[in-house]
Amino acid sequence: MSTTFDMPVRIRFAHCDPAGMVFFPQYLVLTNALVEDWFTERLHVDYAQMIGNRRIGLPIVKLDCEFSKPSLMGERITLSLGVASIGKRSIRIDIVGHCDGEVRFKAHQVLVTTSLETGQSIDIPDDIATALAAFHSDEPRP
Repeated sequence: MSTTFDMPVRIRFAHCDPAGMVFFPQYLVLTNALVEDWFTERLHVDYAQMIGNRRIGLPIVKLDCEFSKPSLMGERITLSLGVASIGKRSIRIDIVGHCDGEVRFKAHQVLVTTSLETGQSIDIPDDIATALAAFHSDEPRP
C-alpha cells in the first residue's frame, strides 16, 4: 500500500476509556472521519453532498481489526488509508493507525455503495469510480 491518504489525529478525552486509552469502538469513529475526509479532500467527491443530496451511502459491510498497542490521550497518531481493490459496487480499503513508527491498529474494511432511498447496493457512480481509479493508479508499478 504505497499510495495513501494520511490524516493526523490528536487523541482526545472523548476517544478514551477511564484508563486514558482509546476505547476501541472510537477507532471506527476515527476511521469513518478518515473516509469522509479522503472522499472530500483527496478524491474531490464532496462526502456531505454524496450522502445528503445524491443519497448515496457507503456503509461498512465487512470489517477486520487488529489492535497492537494502546493509543493514549494527548498523543497524535496518523491514520493512513490505502485502496486494496475496487469492485463494481464495493471498495476494499486498508487503514493503519501509527504513532512514532509504531503500529497501533490495522483495519481492513469493505465499503459498498448503496442507494439511501432503497437501501440496496448500487454500482459505484462513474465520477466516484474515476476518482477511485485515479487514486489507486497512483501506486508505483513493480
